[in-house]
Amino acid sequence: MSTPEQPSFEDALARAREASKEWAAVLEEPPPWEPVWKRPRKPKSKAEKKRELRKQRRRLQDAGRRRLAATESRRPRARQSRISNAATRRDARALSRARHSTAWLW
Repeated sequence: MSTPEQPSFEDALARAREASKEWAAVLEEPPPWEPVWKRPRKPKSKAEKKRELRKQRRRLQDAGRRRLAATESRRPRARQSRISNAATRRDARALSRARHSTAWLW
């Protein structure tokens, strides 16, 4: 088994210099895509800020209206009225049965 041939120091140095030039070229190029949080901030004009705030306020108001409508439509009735309604329905059902039957009530 023979030892592999050692490359000369000059060859290795020349290759490293070539590679360093390539790396420098790669590093100087801007990345193709940058996440939003790393981008430099662009200041907004006052009109733009106001427009955004108007949109946000409108969105929140609409959500509040939707929430209010949803709670009102789902509000449960009072328990007492539910019970009395059920009892009334039961009585009415019994009366209508009696009314439609051929039995005499005496």
